[in-house]
Amino acid sequence: MSQAAATIALIGNPNTGKSSLFNALCGGNARVGNYPGVTVEHKTGRLLLPLDARDPSSSTALIEIVDLPGTYSLAARSADEAVSVDVLSGAMSGVRRPDAVIVIADATNMERNLYLFSQVIELGLPTLLVLNMWDRVSSLGIQVDADGLSRQLGVPVVCTSASKRQGITEVRNSLVALLQSDPGERASAIVSRPTAASEFPEVFQRETDLLLKWLVGSKVAMERFQVQRLLIDTAEAHVHRSIPNHLTAELASRLTEARGRLSSAGVPIPLFETKARYAWIKSKTAGLIERPRQRPPTWSDTLDRWLTHRWFGLLFFVLLMFLIFQSITLVARWPMTWIEGFQGYVAATIESLIGPGPLRSLLVDGVIGGVGSVLMFLPQIAILFLFIGILEDCGYMSRAAFVMDKFMASIGMSGKSFLPLMSSFACAIPGIMATRTIDNRKDRMVTILVAPLMSCSARLPVYILMVAAFIPDIRYASGWLSLQGIVLFAMQSLGALIAIPVAWLLKRFLFRGEPSTFIMELASYRWPSWRVVFSRVWERIQAFLVRAGTLIFITSVLVWAAAYFPGDHAAVDTSTREWEQLKSSTDPDQAEIVRMEKSINLEKSRLIEQSFLGMAGRVIEPVVRPLGWDGKIGVAVLASFPAREVIIATLGTIYALGSDTDENSSSLKEQLQAAQWPDGKPVFTLATAFSIMVFFALCAQCASTLVTIQRETNSWRWPIFSFVYMTSLAYVGAWLTYNLVSLWIP
Repeated sequence: MSQAAATIALIGNPNTGKSSLFNALCGGNARVGNYPGVTVEHKTGRLLLPLDARDPSSSTALIEIVDLPGTYSLAARSADEAVSVDVLSGAMSGVRRPDAVIVIADATNMERNLYLFSQVIELGLPTLLVLNMWDRVSSLGIQVDADGLSRQLGVPVVCTSASKRQGITEVRNSLVALLQSDPGERASAIVSRPTAASEFPEVFQRETDLLLKWLVGSKVAMERFQVQRLLIDTAEAHVHRSIPNHLTAELASRLTEARGRLSSAGVPIPLFETKARYAWIKSKTAGLIERPRQRPPTWSDTLDRWLTHRWFGLLFFVLLMFLIFQSITLVARWPMTWIEGFQGYVAATIESLIGPGPLRSLLVDGVIGGVGSVLMFLPQIAILFLFIGILEDCGYMSRAAFVMDKFMASIGMSGKSFLPLMSSFACAIPGIMATRTIDNRKDRMVTILVAPLMSCSARLPVYILMVAAFIPDIRYASGWLSLQGIVLFAMQSLGALIAIPVAWLLKRFLFRGEPSTFIMELASYRWPSWRVVFSRVWERIQAFLVRAGTLIFITSVLVWAAAYFPGDHAAVDTSTREWEQLKSSTDPDQAEIVRMEKSINLEKSRLIEQSFLGMAGRVIEPVVRPLGWDGKIGVAVLASFPAREVIIATLGTIYALGSDTDENSSSLKEQLQAAQWPDGKPVFTLATAFSIMVFFALCAQCASTLVTIQRETNSWRWPIFSFVYMTSLAYVGAWLTYNLVSLWIP
């Protein structure tokens, strides 16, 4: 017989093995979702524990573990920290307040880890302290009296090595004991256990009482811990957002007066809290933790001397990023080719079973094409998050952020932004998803909004086609330098260069505030837990398929419909059926096959011009004419909204070459070079080619990226903003390019 589920929150500093403990407790029984109204994910898992460990047939306790984001403090500023505070205090809408809390701490660096613990126990919840990485304690010559620590802190303490599955049974038994204890005894233990807040100066306690009394009178329900945070934290902190708007001005006035009185009394805000908490921790751990007087340098220290070095550390990081970038672009090609091949196989199977017509077109071009556009991103996402998982779990990610922070700070971002931006050169989708490692909301938002400017691999086919068709193959430096290569490199670099002033402007006007303080723990290096790494990769893949993939698929089908209707396809369907029968005959006439294929392609070109997409192209032609474009280019740009590389196949259809045309097609190059305006002037000139390339380098021509931004920000406001600012930027850039190149080369 099972009791009702109890909810246990799991919280701890980053790099303390929280994910390893969660996986050890819950196994694969975990669910990932978003908290209501925010972009922060939560992971929950369930376990069924016997109430009597000696009798497996006894009643069981159903426990739900909620894995809260890693955080150093409950002085909530980032979205992750805010979620932790709201869940623990019961303020999260639609989420039940936990019945107990597990605080996990690194046993080798306990004094700092206990800072978070000192805040958690002030929330008045039954608490279990888990000292993880216990296997490293003895190897470092550290001695810890866990039983004495339990008595001093007033909470049960368990020692574990979660990555090795050691101590997990003790954690489970402690949870059962914690939940089985008499409610009255449990409440009494919570009231009587020591807290750091009780050591705060008396003048601060008086100011807290005054503020709490005013809030109660204003009908604002807040716990004492939250009121203290109002006094200590700045106006940007999360706790201030819980105050009704009509009280914010009076609250600000009261806080200013209270802080002034505290300052006069020798209690500086916020420094006194840090000193008080660490003094409390020191008093509670006195005589219980002994460290060797002279700790010999570890291999982790030796590595850090090199990997955080001003120059060698930067060189190593650049080489590592090059490896990751090459892996995403090159290694991912194999599975992407397999996916493309399987997509072609499924399409061919459908074509063999269903004759030409709207149903076949829907299934092949809409459904299969939409599913393929979703699956095509998976190898890049998996490889990127595999690297991120390894770097995070082995401890190098914090070093990478440290090495790059100085450069990134010069453009208003932090070192944590560099990897997501680098990853976006392969594809903006995994790059945007990788911004979850950035704890500062403003830095994360700026990174998300500039990541699509990195020139992803989907833009490359456009560059290759335009460069090969319109840039002369001029060589320099005895043939070692090619003008085409220089232009290709310039196009690949343009978005990154433009991203620098864009990021500065976003930080200056849209996400104003004090620069974020860069605080990151350089935990000791360790071998990554492959179970944890692969579970994170799988979670990211699931998140992409379930959230972004659905909308990408729908967008692809809608664009197919716009390109297919309202034209009459009866004639082209009949011709296609005859062409397929001729190809499958025992002695096909090759010349007739080629002639029929050309005729079919001409008819498809006419149909796409008559479609809703073609109509839209004609409507926007006056808008794109200043860029040197005609309506056909406008149609191709609109059709490439689901994915930029679709423009090549669309141009192939428009110019009657078929949708299987690629960027290396000599026929497509010849058709573009021969295209003319009604007055006989060429449509595609060097200025037009540069205009198209600049537009694609800067525009938000990717529904998949916009959908991912929506999922990561939990709002359509930011993808709309991205589309508007990037499209405007692209239009202005393309217009300037067209006119400047036209002046230079008439």
